[in-house]
Amino acid sequence: MFKICTKSIDWAGKVLKLETGKIARQSTAAVEVSMGDTVVLCTVVVDKEPKDGIDFFPLTVNYQERFYAAGKIPGGFNKRESKPSEHEVLTSRVIDRPIRPLFPDGFTNEVQVICTVLSYDKDHNADILAMIGASAALTISGVPFLGPIAGARVGYKNGQYMLNPSPVDLEESQLELLVAGTIDSILMVESSAKELSEDLMLEAVMFGHQHFVPVIEMIKEFAKEVHVEGHAFQLFDNTEATELVEKLVKEELGHAITDTNKAKRQEKIKSLRTKAVEQLAAEHSISEVSSKKAFHDLEKKMVRHHVVSKGKRLDGREASEIRDITSEVAILPKVHGSALFTRGNTQALCVLTLGSVDDEQMVDNIKGLSSDRFMLHYNFPPYSVGEIGILRAPGRREIGHGKLALRAISGVLPTKEVFPYTIRVVSEITESYGSSSMATVCGTSLALMDGGVPISAPVAGIAMGLIKEGEKFYILSDITGSEDHLGDMDFKVAGTSAGVTALQMDIKITGVDRDMIKQALYQAKDGRIHILSKMCAVLESPRQELNPNAPRLITIKINKEQIRDVIGAGGKVIRDICEKSNTKINIDDDGTVNIACITEEEGAIALSMIQNITTVPKAGEFYEGIVIKLMEFGAIVKFLGSQEGFLHISELSSERVETISDVLTEGQAVKVQILSVEGNRIKLTLREDGGKRNYIPQKHKEGRFERRGDRADRSDRGDSGNRFRNSKYKERGPRMDDNQRSDSRSDSRRENRDEKEPRDGFRKKKRFF
Repeated sequence: MFKICTKSIDWAGKVLKLETGKIARQSTAAVEVSMGDTVVLCTVVVDKEPKDGIDFFPLTVNYQERFYAAGKIPGGFNKRESKPSEHEVLTSRVIDRPIRPLFPDGFTNEVQVICTVLSYDKDHNADILAMIGASAALTISGVPFLGPIAGARVGYKNGQYMLNPSPVDLEESQLELLVAGTIDSILMVESSAKELSEDLMLEAVMFGHQHFVPVIEMIKEFAKEVHVEGHAFQLFDNTEATELVEKLVKEELGHAITDTNKAKRQEKIKSLRTKAVEQLAAEHSISEVSSKKAFHDLEKKMVRHHVVSKGKRLDGREASEIRDITSEVAILPKVHGSALFTRGNTQALCVLTLGSVDDEQMVDNIKGLSSDRFMLHYNFPPYSVGEIGILRAPGRREIGHGKLALRAISGVLPTKEVFPYTIRVVSEITESYGSSSMATVCGTSLALMDGGVPISAPVAGIAMGLIKEGEKFYILSDITGSEDHLGDMDFKVAGTSAGVTALQMDIKITGVDRDMIKQALYQAKDGRIHILSKMCAVLESPRQELNPNAPRLITIKINKEQIRDVIGAGGKVIRDICEKSNTKINIDDDGTVNIACITEEEGAIALSMIQNITTVPKAGEFYEGIVIKLMEFGAIVKFLGSQEGFLHISELSSERVETISDVLTEGQAVKVQILSVEGNRIKLTLREDGGKRNYIPQKHKEGRFERRGDRADRSDRGDSGNRFRNSKYKERGPRMDDNQRSDSRSDSRRENRDEKEPRDGFRKKKRFF
């Protein structure tokens, strides 16, 4: 029934297995890839007919995690997986980016790749397996795919690179880098690092490439065993339109692209495009799609030739020159920190908000429930490029750009122990003409320092471009939107003056080699240092004090056994503290208490109330208390918040007190000293002598008893001191027998007892068990 084909290799000590022919047989191709107990199903479906009326490749990649893969039920009200999580969106992008450049120009058949996590063991990450499975499925699908590709995750710890480290190893790693490519070149890089040097980052990329080559070889052998049959796909032929557009507007377009003013250049190019579309439609009946694609191809060709031949870019800059930079901080009055970063025609408004532990982002996925204390959200409104558009939920691009900036900043953030705040930064892209994600990195760094967040160093980012013509290539610093669109590479590098904190590389050609990556890294370093100098001219380091609008956090540690005392039955105690102090309080399982307050006075009230509850009373210590109840022989005094002690009437004064109400009233504030603590029983005193009884009781003064000091010594008492004054008890008599003992009982007891004659001198006794 099944025609199963299986292939496996030993990959860094783990078995990597590919299998096809058993599941999802109606798809164009399906591959089940596994390592350990993690299993991912990757399917490819290809439309047999090309799509009409489009000039792009309609590829869709979806990565999805099923909670059943980890034996879990989704949390929250809805118990079914719904919209993709950020992790699923980012993984889909990571798989898409190295695959897309490997399809031929003009291929317009719709292709959909779906990668579904079926089983997850928490030791083997599913994203790399999904990338390998997608590559294998495309390779055996028969589509004109110039692969296969493979990918690997690289860590760095104790001076050693780690291949595909486990989630536990990644927690201690200084680097997390994903790299993908073909057997000869690199296609995609995505990483976060803790200020590592350019050399270490370059070697990490090459280390990953070296170790995923055996996986590519396995996919090739796997495809041979499957016996892939090629399909005849028709590529979009636009030769006629290309030739006509070149004759019609080539000369005018050459003059237009040399205008260094962006607005004027774009207006001229738009006018020439409209002219070409209308004239080709009227004179040659060529469709608008064909005309626009022909015009785009001609524009790309001429721009690239201009850079290569003239050594100048569209805006007149040199290859390594950075656009003009302006930085401002504290531009919004009521927020916790703000910055406006402008680089050429790209501008980011970054706003900081600080919160408490309750504001952390809860994340529920197959890896388990976790929380993020740092959030960075990127918004790209249509007005930033002068367009009209519909405002929708953030798309893949917005999520990806925000995550890249977050990785760039995460390496310099203070630890939770040093700075317990929840941090959120929102980047509003108010103008865009290339590298808005790197403007977000710069603006976020300034906003954090403006708010007083103690980051270890400011971070800057820069986007690098590539134009490759034959064997020659040109690396461009701080690329614009046109250079990104018409160039061959978008290589984003972020970091401090000490090292790199994030990398992201997308390639539009079939790959780049080591020399290209090395030159881009070091040219980016020069540009990053230049940008940092402009930023530091405005604000060099974090402000010493938090922004006055930011909440104050007070952190203390209490004994874990006292957590229930602070919370109280049903949360009664902690709610009372929050209401009286106008604060928010969070208590961790280890006894860490975080108090969030608007003013320091409110925080001091909450802190005092918690300390009163958690302070252990000690004998000899003085405390302020309140009389809550009067009794006949004393009073109940409440102190240290919820502690209660008993104040005996004899401890009110060194003089005799007849009635408790003569000295105390309910609600009266008193300063008490603890006499003793025995479990939950606490004895108190108000006497200045600390409870030493040096007064003469009233009954002694009245002469009813002789004073202790005037009593005769025990040696002088004679028989008067004997406890037993009756002579018959002075000596113990003979022991009574049973009959005598029986006669000595009272008549009342004898009447109520069923007496029986003893047998042989003994009385039978009742026994109870």
